[in-house]
Formats: sequence, structure tokens, C-alpha cells
Amino acid sequence: MDFEDEDGYTDAEEEELDSQGGSDVGGHLSEEDENKDCGHNHTALCEADIRNLQEQVITEVSSVLNITKYSATVLLSQYNWDLNKVKDDWFADEEKVRNKVGLMEKPVHNYPPGKKEINCRICFDDFLPRDMVSASCGHMFCKLCWKGYITTSINDGPGCLTMRCPEIKCVAAVGEDMVNTLISNEEIKRKYSRLLLCSYVEVKRNVKWCPAPDCDSAVEFVMGSEMFDVVCNCKYNFCWNCLEETHRPVECDTVVKWMLKNSAESENVTWILANSKPCPKCKRPIQKNAGCMHMTCTPPCKNEFCWLCLGSWASHGEKTGGFYACNRYEAAKQKGLYGEEEKRREMAKSMIEKYTHYYERWQANNKSRTKAVADLHQVETVQINILRDGQGESDAQLKFITEAWEQIIECRRVLKWTYASGFYLPEDEPEKRQFFEFLQGDAESGLERLHECAEKELVRFLDAKEPLEDFKEFKIKLSNLTSVTKKYFENLVRALENDLAQEGITSCKVQGRP
Repeated sequence: MDFEDEDGYTDAEEEELDSQGGSDVGGHLSEEDENKDCGHNHTALCEADIRNLQEQVITEVSSVLNITKYSATVLLSQYNWDLNKVKDDWFADEEKVRNKVGLMEKPVHNYPPGKKEINCRICFDDFLPRDMVSASCGHMFCKLCWKGYITTSINDGPGCLTMRCPEIKCVAAVGEDMVNTLISNEEIKRKYSRLLLCSYVEVKRNVKWCPAPDCDSAVEFVMGSEMFDVVCNCKYNFCWNCLEETHRPVECDTVVKWMLKNSAESENVTWILANSKPCPKCKRPIQKNAGCMHMTCTPPCKNEFCWLCLGSWASHGEKTGGFYACNRYEAAKQKGLYGEEEKRREMAKSMIEKYTHYYERWQANNKSRTKAVADLHQVETVQINILRDGQGESDAQLKFITEAWEQIIECRRVLKWTYASGFYLPEDEPEKRQFFEFLQGDAESGLERLHECAEKELVRFLDAKEPLEDFKEFKIKLSNLTSVTKKYFENLVRALENDLAQEGITSCKVQGRP
């Protein structure tokens, strides 16, 4: 007979978990896995880091091609920041490249020397030469018109990075140097600078922006890495491949399908099919949630009909079963006249019930994880200080509490995505589904015990006025729960990553399980 330890697990359960081993869960990796991937598969980049990388490329092109940095920026932005292609094309035919991107060596338009006033070709006013500005082509326009032209182009979006001289058919480039010289509005200049930075990031195969709201950081990925989980500077964990939040052990394809299903219009259509019937006259869907079988469509239709057989209510009465039944419907159903329609409606109801089951649990774990993140912040900022003073423990001795909450957060994330995975398990493989539900049940049960211990049993020590003798027992219990729950989730993750392989199912049967 097995007895439960103070952590709530039997000796047999602990021995079994130890023997099964397993791959590690999400953010809690073994030392071997950590050296292989985590922390080595990516580098988080703040905006300054990205600008430094961009500046290095600009400086190299400027030095190698012997052109200004502003010209190098124009050249690179129009070549999608492809350094090698820029070099190849430039040394193959410099003149062709200059004409293509609008970097002119000499002005194509010259004004007579000594001319006192020059006419602006946009506003058609005359100005002194000192109040006129031109790009490398030599076409002069007044500063006010230049400001308006550049500002409008920047506000229109990324097209401003290929801005040309306003003169008709002129291809001379208008680059960052003219923007900085002519524009005094700092917000407009920042917008141009940001668009230039975005153009650099968005063409890099190994750099992506963090998808978290209001985050300006990016992540540089080591191409060829086996793991796609990355962490931004803002602490947001996401999948490099699909840009959804970290979802190991569930495949990206499953995540994309699930998220699409959660927002798809098709779910509304399925619900309407399962829970409504069309008015026989106007065909608008009508839902019956209570009452008798006498239905009246909304104006302007106002058609009165029987909910069961959809026939006119005028032909119904006591002979057809009254207000709460319909003999005509029952007779027609026995003849099979409503068979296909009812079958279709029942299938739709079954689909909705299945989806609702998995979605509610997916959402519940998502909310629990969000709350756990807030609870961890409370532990780190408030509760640890109270326990340090009240129980006389050091920060290192209290680390087991934050480790428990970190494990809860990670396990909630994994459990959440296992419900998305479970929804798509094939119905014609019952053994695989049983194996999955067994592992998921074990993991979920362990997590609930850990969460309850960390959330409720800690309160007594926070309220204590002096050190309590059983604090060490609490520490042992919470640490054991953290360790054992982690192992349960390792087994679940390993099984899902192996596509619930037959060996696992067989192993379960050998041990007398489902």
C-alpha cells in the first residue's frame, strides 16, 4: 500500500515520475538543453542596438564605395539593405546604379550666375537664391515648398524612403540629409528615422520585431536553431516562427488554426445552424430559447409558424398537439423527411459543444496564468520582504517561493496550449486520445495542488507576527510540489512532441492504465 507524502503524492507516483524522466517544459530547461538552445538561439535588440547594426552597414558601404553616409543610406534602402548586391552592382556599373537610385554626381540643371531671383516651380513665387534649395539635380524650390513636400511624403508612409525631386521626370533622390536640414518638426524627423529603421529590420531574415503591444524592440535569431522560443527585452515570450506567444509543445500550424478558429466567422455560422431555424417566409434565422412552439417572425415579416415542422400556425391547434407539441412533425420525422436536416443540426451542436469544452479550459488557464504573473510580481515586490523580516529568512532561502510561481506560470501556459492540441486530436484514434487525457489529467491535478499551496498556504506566514516553527515544513512541501509538478509536465510535453507515440501508449497499458 502506498502512502501520500506531505506534498500530496504517493511514493509510487514519485518513483514513476523519476523513472520516466522527460524533456523539460518551456522556460525551465535542463542544463543540457539550455546550453544547446535557450539563450543561444537569439539576441534581444533594443532600438539603439538595431540602429548600431544599421549604422555599421551604412559605414561599410560609405567607406568601400567612397560616398557620403547619406548617399550610402539612400543606396542601401533602395537595395533592401543587401550589402553584397550593392557592392556587386556598383563595381559592375557605377553610373547605372547612380541613375537607378538617383545619386547624381553633377547637377542636370544650372541657373545663370548672378541671377538675383529664382522662380519656385511649385508655388511660382520668386525668391532670393539663399532661400532656395535643390537636391543633387540642381532643380531649385523654395524652402516652404520643400517642407510641405517632404512632410507630406513622410506622413504617407514608407514611400518617403524612395522620395525623388519634385521636378517632373527628375529622378534625383531626396535623402535623410535634406530631411534633417529642412524639417524642424522633431516628430516628423523621428517618423522618418523610424521608417528607415523599419525598412532595415523588415528585410532581414534573422531579425523580427517583438509582437508585444507598444514594444519597440526586436529579436535577432540564430538561423538553424531547433527551438523557436525567444524572449524580448520587454520579457514577452513568443515563437520566432509564427510570432504567437510561446506555445511549446504545440506545433505552430495547430496554434494558427486554433487562433483563427477563435476569431473566425465560421463559428458564428455553426452556432446559427445549431441553435436556430430559418423563417419559412423570409428565411431569417430565428432562435427559440423558451416557451411554446408558436413562433412569430419579427416585423415586417410577422409570419406565424410552428417551430417543429415550420408549417403555418393557422393549420395548427389541439388536433396537431397544441402549443407544446406537433403531431405532423413527429409523423414526418418517422418517415425520414427531417432526417438529414436534424442530423446536420445535431452535428453542428456536437461541434459547438466540443469546441466550447476546449475553449473554456484554454481561456481559463490563460486567465489563471495572467493572474499568476501578477501574483509573482506581488511576491517579488512585497511578500518576500514581509517573509524576510517576519520569518528571519534570507532572499536565497526564500527563492523556492518565486521558483514555485515561475513553475506555475510556465505550467499554465503549457496546459493552456494542450487544450488547443486536444481539440485537433483525431477522433479515430481513441487510444491516443486516452493517453493524452491521462497525461493531461495528471499534470493538471499536480498543478492545481501546487497553485493552491503557493496561493493559500503562504498567507498564514505572511500574517504571522513572529517566526513559525512549521515554515520549514511548508518550504519542503512547496519545493516538492514544484519538483513533482514539473516532472508531470515534462512527461506531457515529451509525449506531445513525440506525437503521442505508440511506445507511450503501450507503456501506460503495461502499467495498468487506460
